[in-house]
Amino acid sequence: MKFTKQDLLTMLIGLFLFASCKDSNTIGLDLDDASQIKGDLMDTTTVTSQTLRDDVTSGVSLARYPFGFMTDGVFGTSSASIAMAVALPNADYSTYKFGTNPVIDSAVLVLPYTSQVYGDTTTSVYTVNVEQLSLDLSKEKTYQSDKNWPVDATVGTFSGKIRPTTKTSITTVVKGGPDTLVKVVPQMRIKLTNAFIQTNILDKDSLTLSKPNNFFKSFKGLKVSATASNKGGIMFFNFAGTDGKLEIYYKKQNATTPTAKDTVAVSFPIGAGLGPVTATVNHGYTQVILDQLGTNPPATDVTYLQALAGLKNKISFPYLKNFIADLKKPANGGSPNTKVIVNKAELVIDLNSNTTDVVPFGAAQRLALYRFDIAGQRVNVPDNDNGIQNVYAGDPRALGEALFGGYFDSVRNRYIFTITAYIQDLLDGKTQDYGTFLAPSSLTEFNLSPSVTSAARSIINKHKKNPASGLKLNIFYTQIN
Repeated sequence: MKFTKQDLLTMLIGLFLFASCKDSNTIGLDLDDASQIKGDLMDTTTVTSQTLRDDVTSGVSLARYPFGFMTDGVFGTSSASIAMAVALPNADYSTYKFGTNPVIDSAVLVLPYTSQVYGDTTTSVYTVNVEQLSLDLSKEKTYQSDKNWPVDATVGTFSGKIRPTTKTSITTVVKGGPDTLVKVVPQMRIKLTNAFIQTNILDKDSLTLSKPNNFFKSFKGLKVSATASNKGGIMFFNFAGTDGKLEIYYKKQNATTPTAKDTVAVSFPIGAGLGPVTATVNHGYTQVILDQLGTNPPATDVTYLQALAGLKNKISFPYLKNFIADLKKPANGGSPNTKVIVNKAELVIDLNSNTTDVVPFGAAQRLALYRFDIAGQRVNVPDNDNGIQNVYAGDPRALGEALFGGYFDSVRNRYIFTITAYIQDLLDGKTQDYGTFLAPSSLTEFNLSPSVTSAARSIINKHKKNPASGLKLNIFYTQIN
């Protein structure tokens, strides 16, 4: 076998490269001890953490709307209710006519589930109340998540277990044909009182039924709230499509035979694009949580995170500057010109194993990590700053969601964020830590604002010296003198 000069050169380079790959923390090829550049690990940086109340957020324009009631032995109670406007039947808002002598047969409020639910779906019984709002929801200027909307009388109730993933069979009215049994998307169906619908919809004049604003002013809207037996839970409804509605079945006089009656079905749609739909969340915390939120919280080994605009953690890295100062000391082989290149920085967040994080209240499947800017506004850390198309370019060092992290590792019971660019900027003084925060996020979308599209919670370890598990910052770095 003959080797050309090019073949021999390729083989020698390959052998040289393989021989140099001894440690994943080593950068570059094997050189003499005086010249080689090595990556070191620093995992003793102190990380402080504190449990805080999360901020009030918007209750409208949500990917899904929380609803329900749950009792958590560690955190306390949480409830989520929904206030909604009901729109006119026709897409073009032309006048809907009920015909001659309409009489209500039945009315059903249809609330379509999403597949997401947090809590108990097997044993808990949910009691749901539907009430008419006291004000015109469409005229409100703000829809904050802590707003408790005033109501009048109860107009419908439901009691039973929930089945968020089971399709529902209903009988639908077919014009000119027999009623038909059909399967529809999983939904909660709540029967409303006939007298309420007769008075507030069927008996209204054509002027009220001719324009959305007139109908909103007259009908105002509905509020749906719940309680639950046992531990309960939070389910989510979808108002992005056409499945949310108020179905009305009524009889009217036949147009050609006055003594005959026609049965008619009409749907008044409920959707975020047709009229306001807004969520309200409330928390009743245990004394353990209230103590953590006090002015002088007791020392504990854990902090608490909760979605539904519940609890967040403020974390900080108070001794990063000391890290640089130590490296510059001659005793550590440094000089006044010493710099640090961060090869990788990981924030490791361990779930606490001595607290209750079990079914039906398992750990949050995803966390959010964000920071405050100089104005105290929430912004992404540079490692997750992917920008907004046609609005903002983002940070060129930003990672994809999978690489940035924050997803729950159920094998190791932890979360990991990659924050290399953020730690580099802090070390270089390019940015200041005006506040860095952890909070639960929805599994399917990253929540920079307080999450109300998830209901999960987590109990995590605080930072410890030489911990087996805890809140820890790993910095893999190269020192340049």
